Amino acid sequence: MSRAGPRTVGGSGARRSWRRAAGVSEASEIAGRAATPDGAGASAAPGGPAAGMTTSAMGLRTPLKRFLSTESGSAAFLLGGALIALAWANVSKSSYDAVWNSVLGIRFQDRSLELDLRTWVNSGLMTFFFFVVGLEARREFDLGDLRERVRATLPLAAGVGGMLVPGLIYLAFNAGHSSAHAWGVAISTDTAFALGTLALFGRRVPEQTRAFLLTALVVDDVVALVVIATVYTTSVDVLPLLVAIAAVGVVLIMRNRRVSYGLAYFLCALIAWLALLLSGVDPIVVGLVMGLLTYAYNPSGEALDRASELFLQFREQPTAELARSAGSSVAASVSANDRLQQLFLPWTSYVIVPLFAVANAGIVLNAPFLASALRSPIALGVIVGYVLGKPIGILSTSWLVARLSRGRLLPPVGWASVAGGGTVAGIGFTVSLLIAGRSLEGEELEQSTFGVLAAAVLATVATWAVFRLTSRLPVAQRLRALLGYAEPLVDLAEPVDPERDHVRGPGESPVTLVEYGDFECPYCGRAEPIVRRLLADQGDIRYVWRHLPLGHVHPHAALAAEAAEAAAAQGGFWEIHDKMLTHQGHLTWPDLLGYARDLRLDVDRFTAEMREHRYAARVAEDVQSAELSGVAGTPTFFINGQRHYGAYDIGSLKAAVHTARERALIAS
Repeated sequence: MSRAGPRTVGGSGARRSWRRAAGVSEASEIAGRAATPDGAGASAAPGGPAAGMTTSAMGLRTPLKRFLSTESGSAAFLLGGALIALAWANVSKSSYDAVWNSVLGIRFQDRSLELDLRTWVNSGLMTFFFFVVGLEARREFDLGDLRERVRATLPLAAGVGGMLVPGLIYLAFNAGHSSAHAWGVAISTDTAFALGTLALFGRRVPEQTRAFLLTALVVDDVVALVVIATVYTTSVDVLPLLVAIAAVGVVLIMRNRRVSYGLAYFLCALIAWLALLLSGVDPIVVGLVMGLLTYAYNPSGEALDRASELFLQFREQPTAELARSAGSSVAASVSANDRLQQLFLPWTSYVIVPLFAVANAGIVLNAPFLASALRSPIALGVIVGYVLGKPIGILSTSWLVARLSRGRLLPPVGWASVAGGGTVAGIGFTVSLLIAGRSLEGEELEQSTFGVLAAAVLATVATWAVFRLTSRLPVAQRLRALLGYAEPLVDLAEPVDPERDHVRGPGESPVTLVEYGDFECPYCGRAEPIVRRLLADQGDIRYVWRHLPLGHVHPHAALAAEAAEAAAAQGGFWEIHDKMLTHQGHLTWPDLLGYARDLRLDVDRFTAEMREHRYAARVAEDVQSAELSGVAGTPTFFINGQRHYGAYDIGSLKAAVHTARERALIAS
């Protein structure tokens, strides 16, 4: 429904603020005034460029979703690598050992660095894996669930509990044995394997469960790397260690001074890696530290404006210099965290980690070995620690935090999801085998490897059982068990106000869909029939349109937004909204005047209000609320206050609306 009349805020001062936000020069404003109601076919818009740029969201995925997707898909490659290692070792253990124990060296004049092939993989290539882990941890702290530190308390505590209990169980099995030193083998979850396993269960597992697990595993990975660097470092040479610390200090200085030369950071990381290797500390720690030092942030409107300007200059003058400038500006508008994840994540997920599996999972599975392993305190400690200790630790710690906070800190998912996340966290591989290789040898090392593999199988079965049993609950109980009672984080800075906003649909709907749109944006045009179909299919959705005209790429968008508000003042917002999105190539002043006539509006009033930019401040309010909500492109959707990332096809929007409705039903 359309409100009776728009509220004009701030008078001429607010209009000047809108023009500054939109980037309108005084000259273009004068031209706009001359070209508006009296303009005899002129097409200049009274509004100018707004902050932001059109973003094609049809195939857009958040870094979190991309991380989940890539890690889940790579689980198949990781499993394949483990199977290759097992097959190879059982066919010819001698050739398997010969390959991975072969020594490779780098020689420079009279100096050389020689390591066996397995160490090059474990301490060299795996540095890049932990660099990606650090990047994702940093993103969670800057933009993800960990950005609200209080709410992060529970998943972080769950991660710690999920490490502490398995470690204690392992120590209980190995008390009095030299193998007790290897307690770290049982503490860490393999993110790729765990997320890949959850993906096997499809819709039985809500996406929030995967997000909760990933948040808890941030602390898992960080603590595990600290354990490797401290507990499993036998001797330390102080001078190289100081060199490594100095190299990291240089990185901190460059970051604070916003140095953007990637080669400089790489050289510092390489120096730190070599120095740690010489010091006796495992150099893979460098990867995690560098990742944690790489900020994540959403693109700013100013950066996108600059990129748009340079691209338009290149479009007019396609020179090599402008191509380089435009490319650099586009890249700089996205955080280094995002760029580096996109660069390294596929390589680590599909090449490095599977190669690590091939190098470390090769054990001979024959009857004597299995009989010995099943009686071994090492294998039993690992199996029981992972299969029982992980879910007990995660569940009990989550319950304890919720209890001590008197319900103020609840899991972001239901208790069945917490339990399922706990059981699937019993899948350890990468860090477990790294620690095993540093703390055990010979048959004991093979027994620990067997324990890790057996625990992964049993944890998968336990996870299937949890979600299978949950799916048999009555609908209301199942929703509470999976989604819980915690209020989700709200991303929409300005709540919906029916007295101010343009609203379609029932006022008391359990689901509110807010779209920030631009009438000239082609992607908004594509989204309009999808939104219309969604409203028709669902029936109980409240839909809100807010303006975000992007003048740098859409010269008529600001004019169209003001025209929509002028029509709204006469009760015709949705009618002109539909017309403009249907005829996006016809948004000049004569076109808009024609639409006003077609809708039988008071054309004299419409013309006068457009001439004086009566509703520029109203449009500016929407632009400001978009900026506060971190919106820089159109269309951008919010569902019950949470930003909708990813595709906006009918299936994706229906799924998101379905989840929001279920949460609303639980809350009611």
